[in-house]
Amino acid sequence: MAGVDLSVIADAPAMTAARRLARSTWGGFALRRFGGLVLSLALLVLLTFLIVPLIPGDPAVAILGPNASASAVAALRDRLNLDDPLPLQFIEYLKGLFTFDLGQSFRYNTPVTDTIATKLPYTATTALGAIAVVIVVSIPVGMAVGVLTRGGRRPWLSVGFGAIAGLFASFPAYVAGTLLVVVFAIGLKLFPAGGAATPDAYVLPIAALALGPTFAVARVVVQETYGVLHQDFMRTARGKRLSGARLYMRHALPNLMTSTLTLTGLILASMLGGAIVIETVFSLPGLGLEVVQAIIFRDFPVIQGIVLTVGALAILINLLIDVILGLIDPRTLGGSSHV
Repeated sequence: MAGVDLSVIADAPAMTAARRLARSTWGGFALRRFGGLVLSLALLVLLTFLIVPLIPGDPAVAILGPNASASAVAALRDRLNLDDPLPLQFIEYLKGLFTFDLGQSFRYNTPVTDTIATKLPYTATTALGAIAVVIVVSIPVGMAVGVLTRGGRRPWLSVGFGAIAGLFASFPAYVAGTLLVVVFAIGLKLFPAGGAATPDAYVLPIAALALGPTFAVARVVVQETYGVLHQDFMRTARGKRLSGARLYMRHALPNLMTSTLTLTGLILASMLGGAIVIETVFSLPGLGLEVVQAIIFRDFPVIQGIVLTVGALAILINLLIDVILGLIDPRTLGGSSHV
């Protein structure tokens, strides 16, 4: 046919399938989140790469010290490719990432990936344990307080919980960790003050890391419970004389989880950074203690690798929270689904 672009006709089925995918709830969600994931990871990679070039002065001199000879500085600059143009250095950095090569540790002269693989289990145990405590404790406690104090009931409980939650939610993790060591390790001698020799050595670090976020999330759950309990569907459910367990667990809990999990996702991602700080308080041999040592010894490849790893894990946690929210309430996917 004259004037008709046959390539457009040939590509029509593919374009139609793409439109269908974009219009579908989960398809559109996947496309948006994939784009956000790629952008976040790209920015993270760029920031970790710039750790070395943006160091004031000569990174080689910072590593070797001011008394190093010119030949030693020149040799290290050549080893680090610091004399190459910055775009070329970035390309080499990307090549290493795609092959899971984060460089060599200056301190250990071993691959950075080996160092991270050795230290990550300690950090993961602390962070995941604290995350589990936050979810398991904050949601039922917050919901229970919300149910008991709804409509102005038991004002003493509402005021008391608000004061206690506000106090502990403002505690920095390292302050909570120090207090827990003084009370439970030094005073009562119930748990070790540091190290990771036994499983109970993780109790105080996990408690210190989870204390503030648990009360912060619980306060949000209380307010969300108030809002849900005043909804029409809850009045209808109460009118059917359902049991308390069915009323609150089946009807109230799923509806207050959306905003709660949104906040929880932000807190949980930040807890990875908190775990790194806590490790220095309790001398846990994880990524936190390692990055402190890397800063002292100017071990820049290790610093880059740890920052990249922790940042990537935080991004993936936020993505996982978004998926869970979509499963609980499809309206959060941004599609046309209404429930």
